[in-house]
Amino acid sequence: MKFWEGKKTLVTGGRGFIGSHLVELLAKEGAEVTVPIRSDTRYLGNNKNIRLVYGDLQNMDFCSEVCKNKDIVMNLAADVGGIEYNIRHQGSIFRNNLSIFMNILDASRINDIERFLTVSSACVYPRHCIIPTPEEEGFIESPDPSNEGYGWAKRMEEFLSIAYSKEYNMNIAIARPYNAYGPRDNFDPNSGHVIPALIRRVMSGENPLIVWGSGEQTRSFLYAEDFARGLMIVTEKYCKADPVNIGSDEEVKIKDLANLIVKLSGKKTNIIFDDSKPSGQPRRSCSTKKLFEKTGFKTKVPLEEGIKRTIEWYRKNMIPTI
Repeated sequence: MKFWEGKKTLVTGGRGFIGSHLVELLAKEGAEVTVPIRSDTRYLGNNKNIRLVYGDLQNMDFCSEVCKNKDIVMNLAADVGGIEYNIRHQGSIFRNNLSIFMNILDASRINDIERFLTVSSACVYPRHCIIPTPEEEGFIESPDPSNEGYGWAKRMEEFLSIAYSKEYNMNIAIARPYNAYGPRDNFDPNSGHVIPALIRRVMSGENPLIVWGSGEQTRSFLYAEDFARGLMIVTEKYCKADPVNIGSDEEVKIKDLANLIVKLSGKKTNIIFDDSKPSGQPRRSCSTKKLFEKTGFKTKVPLEEGIKRTIEWYRKNMIPTI
């Protein structure tokens, strides 16, 4: 019998970008999935294995009720955006992420949940960390200033996960995913991450394309379906309060990324790098050694193929505007 078959699984943030991919994969594997929502359902279609429940995760009573009779809780609810958004909203990002997390974690404790997944972030790492970054660097110095509010919130989520595991004997997995991208991403250039924001701007005809930073900064990107698979595998095979990176071994310079997006778009766009603007962390790429040792997980979708699929999805589903 497959691990997920028949598992009553709650996915917070399940209507969002990564959450919707995760919910689809869980339902495909036979899990009975519950998704708390506040408004529209976005990408969740009709599926007998997916149940939508209206409520607010800031409300502890709702969290306690929605966690009842669940086997697994996977917390993907998050408030985060691109560099500019994160810099301007450090306080509210910290507050919103941590308050929801504390509610859902405590509700899981009260309801004696079998397994809990804490979805952390590579934003916990300091600016000048070892590349590729091992998990041990997660609590060294402070998170990068461009993501400090989000980074500290995720560090506190990890701390609480470890503390609850020890004090209440909860089975808690901790995943640290790297930069995600793919179909259904947030393509708003003001709040989206670098890949969807660049795709939107290029496809909308922006020329020249102004990119923040020198372009020499590097990132490692994780395709949405690989992200979702990684969360499932960590929950299944390494449900311990011990953080593990989820990411790709590919590391790319932002200038090469921008050029790749322009090439795959078919546009003739000039690119200008504005090094008077913040670049964020100089390098971000994770060590996947521990992930492979504990779970055997490897990514399946290389960067160029993933960007190609994302641009195709954008063409079919979004209306480009300048």
